[in-house]
Amino acid sequence: MRFSLTTWNINSVRLRIDLVAKFLKSARPDVLCLQETKCIDDAFPLKRFKRLGYEHVALNGQKGYHGVAIVSKIPFESKDIRTFCDKVDSRHISVSFGERAGIAKPLVVHNFYVPAGGDIPDPALNEKFDHKLRFLDEMKACEPLHPRGEDRHILVGDLNVAPHENDVWSHKQLLKVVSHTPIETEKLQAALAAGEWVDVARERIPMSEKVYTWWSYRSADWTVGDRGRRLDHIWVSRAMKDAVSDFKILRDARSWERPSDHVPVTVTLEV
Repeated sequence: MRFSLTTWNINSVRLRIDLVAKFLKSARPDVLCLQETKCIDDAFPLKRFKRLGYEHVALNGQKGYHGVAIVSKIPFESKDIRTFCDKVDSRHISVSFGERAGIAKPLVVHNFYVPAGGDIPDPALNEKFDHKLRFLDEMKACEPLHPRGEDRHILVGDLNVAPHENDVWSHKQLLKVVSHTPIETEKLQAALAAGEWVDVARERIPMSEKVYTWWSYRSADWTVGDRGRRLDHIWVSRAMKDAVSDFKILRDARSWERPSDHVPVTVTLEV
């Protein structure tokens, strides 16, 4: 069975529901994982998604901030929400797929929105950066994020860290900029290693190539200089590594009308 999944920080699902609809009508992934939905669960545009064929929805919303959601064309067996750093701030949701979706072996999908971390890369001076570092440490230590053996897990989301030199437009200029500081990249890599995860983008795209999923709103024209960062990630457990058949980043979405500063990232697997 072919299974496709997209992760996208939408930066307000209600504001950009028409862009989501445009994407879903064209790409038709089986599952869409959204971050920064910025609305409570009761305000989520369920009817629009159901009209688009996405009838199965798992929500962890929050008024005005954060918020994650998983919408799916195929039914899931269960959902779960975890909190990190003792904060109830809607940064994780997971679902499991199985017999109801026609999937013989269980498949778990984790959707994350890691804290951005503010502007000052010093945990002593910046509480937001301290929160981000603690969040990454808890991801590393979280036992459900340690798939082993035949466990089939996918972890996606806006992880707010560009871990490698060519995941940013200028490694040297961004070493002291939040999202690419050594302490952040080390902690994200530690979480990946602890879970024995495979970073799909860097499994399929050579480290020598630049790869971005985010371009700042601060630039009047995002294409000038192509100053991007790879903040949105798709990881798969070791058991899923050979199941990946395709991987795409829809750069063009950054040029859509009133876009998110992030673009959709999609993986296709044979499950």
